[in-house]
Amino acid sequence: MRDWPETPLGRPAAPPEQPAPELLVAIPRARVRADLGLEQGPLPFRGEDLWNAYELGWLDARGRPRVAIAEWRVPAESPSLLESKSVKLYLQGYAMSRHESADALRERIAADLGRACGAPVAVALVSPDAPELGFGSLGGEVIDELPVALDRYEDPDPGLLAADPEHPAAETLVCHLFRALCPVTGQPDHGSIQIRYRGPRLERAALLRYLVAYRRHRAFHEACVERIFIDLWRRCEPRELTVYGRFCRRGGIDINPFRTSLRGIEPGNPRLPRQ
Repeated sequence: MRDWPETPLGRPAAPPEQPAPELLVAIPRARVRADLGLEQGPLPFRGEDLWNAYELGWLDARGRPRVAIAEWRVPAESPSLLESKSVKLYLQGYAMSRHESADALRERIAADLGRACGAPVAVALVSPDAPELGFGSLGGEVIDELPVALDRYEDPDPGLLAADPEHPAAETLVCHLFRALCPVTGQPDHGSIQIRYRGPRLERAALLRYLVAYRRHRAFHEACVERIFIDLWRRCEPRELTVYGRFCRRGGIDINPFRTSLRGIEPGNPRLPRQ
């Protein structure tokens, strides 16, 4: 197992009584990206990690409990990603903390997360009864039921991928069968992967084999999505590529990495039924 920075993952940890930004653990992206050969030069993608925290609570100036769903976006070019359990502990510190307004709370969270990851973080607080909180879906054609035998579960080798340059395509494909393992604890992370591309037509059975091969692969959400992007980009040579991972929540938080070769597009935040 990789020697990660000291984190609260896999260890008992008491929640703080007050906000404690020193609890936040940052993991350098360079360490995660070294295996992909991305140590030098510009990144072939841009994007962000979209977090949803469903269990944020605090006290207003009169001591009344308040609740909201916190959404924040960590840019993919930030020097570090955020370790999820440390974020959960940090947010728990607000439960008995008084704040003059929701805006003041939002600004404090944004500042703390931004300092931890080394880049500006956009934070929004959404009311639990907001009409947009209904379930959404990932657009695209689902490949989960293709008639193909699957028996590879721990080696997402880019050699599994194939594309046909004689038949170009512009399409969106979705797989809900994705699973990987936390690199620290070995706990499973389930999710859905959306791939939108323009270029040589992807061989769908090969793509499904490749995605299922992550089932015992140990990596953070962000690293999995970046590996999928890089493997498709190098192996299949699309002209345009976007990879979006929507992961099931753990501890009241879901993390949804979005990587794209295109400029000027941002991910929506469609809460899937499993989230």
